[in-house]
Amino acid sequence: MSPVIITLLVLLGVGLLLALWLMGIYNGLVVAGNRFKNAFAQIDVQLKRRYELIPNLVEAVKGYMGHERETLDAVIKARNSAMAAEQKVAANPSDPAAMRELNQAEAQLGGTLRRLFARTSRPTRTCSPCRRS
Repeated sequence: MSPVIITLLVLLGVGLLLALWLMGIYNGLVVAGNRFKNAFAQIDVQLKRRYELIPNLVEAVKGYMGHERETLDAVIKARNSAMAAEQKVAANPSDPAAMRELNQAEAQLGGTLRRLFARTSRPTRTCSPCRRS
């Protein structure tokens, strides 16, 4: 074999290896992007489940806490704020400002829910099972 043919075969082999390596990198980036989208989709599903359960909680608590309207309004407002922030993030998951807004809205929602649970878990004097005769 002549040196020209050997050189061409070596260059072809190196080019083929380089092409395979670049394809592997590209596929790795595509997989990472898909994992990112899938991870956010899983979070999105859990957040939507949480948002869908809050109206049921609010309805259950309304009868129990007619005098605590302020707390219920705060929970409803925090839920609506969190849902709006989640929709912004769902539209563009890589936007850091939208993620910060979602974090703040979730923190606010968590705080109002803790306040709601704290108010509903304390026994009242008019609660019939709590009365001592």
